[in-house]
Amino acid sequence: MVKQRQIFREVSGRLADLEATLDAGIQHRNKALESVGSQLWRWTIMVKKEKAVYDTLNMLNFDVTKKCLVGEGWCPIFAKSQIKDVLQRATLHSNSQVGIIFHEMDTIDSPPTYFQTDKFTNAFQEIVDAYGIARYEEANPAVYSVITFPFLFAVMFGDWGHGICLLLGACVLILREKKLSSQKLGSFMEMAFGGRYVILLMALFSIYCGLIYNEFFSVPFHIFGKSAYECREKTCSDAHTAGLIKVRDPYPFGVDPSWRGSRSELPFLNSLKMKMSILMGVTQMNLGIVLSYFDAKFHGNALDIRYQFIPQMIFLNSLFGYLALLILIKWCTGSQADLYHVMIYMFLDPSGDLGENQLFWGQKELQILLLLMAIVAVPWMLFPKPFILKKLHKERFQGHTYRFLGTSEMDPDSEPDSARSRHDDFNFSEVFVHQMIHSIEFVLGAVSNTASYLRLWALSLAHSELSTVFYEKLLVLAWGYDNLVVKLVGLVIFSFATAFILLGMESLSAFLHALRLHWVEFMNKFYHGDGYKFRPFSFALLADDED
Repeated sequence: MVKQRQIFREVSGRLADLEATLDAGIQHRNKALESVGSQLWRWTIMVKKEKAVYDTLNMLNFDVTKKCLVGEGWCPIFAKSQIKDVLQRATLHSNSQVGIIFHEMDTIDSPPTYFQTDKFTNAFQEIVDAYGIARYEEANPAVYSVITFPFLFAVMFGDWGHGICLLLGACVLILREKKLSSQKLGSFMEMAFGGRYVILLMALFSIYCGLIYNEFFSVPFHIFGKSAYECREKTCSDAHTAGLIKVRDPYPFGVDPSWRGSRSELPFLNSLKMKMSILMGVTQMNLGIVLSYFDAKFHGNALDIRYQFIPQMIFLNSLFGYLALLILIKWCTGSQADLYHVMIYMFLDPSGDLGENQLFWGQKELQILLLLMAIVAVPWMLFPKPFILKKLHKERFQGHTYRFLGTSEMDPDSEPDSARSRHDDFNFSEVFVHQMIHSIEFVLGAVSNTASYLRLWALSLAHSELSTVFYEKLLVLAWGYDNLVVKLVGLVIFSFATAFILLGMESLSAFLHALRLHWVEFMNKFYHGDGYKFRPFSFALLADDED
C-alpha cells in the first residue's frame, strides 16, 4: 500500500506539472493569436498584393538584351494621358536611368469592354452583363434599360399604393447607403442594397402606372375630377351597376373610377391591357432592330444593313406593326371591328370582303401589299448575304476589289494580315446554315416574342385581381364586424398578405418577367454579348477578392 501511495503521489505530481505546462502553452498561444489577430487582415492584404504583383510580373517578357521587361496590356483611351503621367512619376521616384516607354501597338485580338458606371447605373449594367458582356464598341442595352426595365416592371405591378411602399423601402436604402456600404450584409440584403436605385425607379414608375390604372391597393379614387358617367335614374344610389350614361368629357388621366365594380370591368381592362402590351412589345422590338442598324452602320457593315436590318423591319412591321396601327385606329375612331378576325383572315383570305371589320378606306389592298412584303422579306434575309460573301471571297483571291460595298466583314484593307487569314477557311455551307438559322429564328421569334409581351397584360391583371381579393375578403370583410379584435386581426392579415405576397412575391415575379423581356425579346435583336470585361490591375479590388 505504501508503494502504491508513493506511485500515486508521483503520478499526481506529474499530472499537475503537465497541466501547468499545458496552461502556460495555451496562454502563450492565446497571446500569440491575439497579437497575430490584430495584424492578420493587414498581412492578408499584403500577401494578396505581393501575389498580384508577382502574377503580373510573370506575364511580362524580357527584351532581346534581357535588361528590361516588356508587357502588353489594355487601357481605356481616355486614360492614356493619366497612365503616361503615372509612368513618368514612377521613373522619377525609382531613380532609374532608363525611362519607362509607353508605346501603342496594333493587335488582331478583340479588346475588352469597359463601361464607366456610377452607383446609379451600375445595377442596370450588371443586369445586362448577367446576360453577356458586350463586344468591343457594341451598342450597350443598359443605356435604354435604365428606363425600359423599371417601366415594364411597373406595367405589371401598377398600383400606386404598392409603389409608395416600394418607394419608402428604396429611400431607406438610399439614405443609409453610407452606413450599409461599410457593413457586411446578408445575401438578400446585399442584393437589395446593390439594386436600390433600380427599386427606386421601379417604385416611381409603379406609382405612375398605378395612377393610370387608378388603383390604390386595388381601390379607385376620384383624383383627377369626377367620373364621366352617372346613373340614368336620379334615385340610383349606386353608380357602379347598370344604367350608366356619359354626362361629361372623358376622365382626364387614367382609367375612369366608374369601371370598378361594373359588369364590363374585366372585359374592358382585359382589352385595354392586352392591346397596350402589344403596342409596347412592337415598339421595343422595333427599337432593338433600329439599334442593330446603328451598330452595323458604326462598324461599316453594309451587308447587315441591306440584307438584315431592312427585311427585318419590313417583316415585323408588315404584320405586327400593322396590328399596332389597327389598335391605334380602333382607339381613335371607336370602331367595333374585330381585330382577331382582321388578322386571321389577312392570311386565310387576303382578298375577302372585310365587311364591318373595315377600319379605313383601302384596308384590303394595304393588307395584301403588307402580306406580300412580309413574304418577300423572308428570302431577302436568307439568300443574298451568304452568296455575296462567297462572291467576295472568290474575288479577293482573283485580285479584284470590292471596297465599294463598304462592308467590314470582307474588306481586306480594313483588317490585319493575320485577321484576313481567317477568311481563307471560308465555308459557304456553314455560312448559309448560320444565316438560315438566324432568319428562321427571327421569323418565328417575331410571332413568339410579340405573344410573349402579353405577359404584361397577364401579370398586371393577376396583380390587380389578387389585390382586390385581399382587400375585399380580408380588410372589408373584417371591417364589417363590430368586434375590434376581428378588425385588428383582419388588418394584420391584410398587411402581411400585402407585404409578403403582393410586395414580395409579386414584385419578384414582375422583376423576372421584365428581365426575360429584355434579355430575350429585346436584346436578341441586336446584342451579341460575347465579349469580355476589362479587368484592370487594382489593389483596391483585392480586399473584396475572396480568393
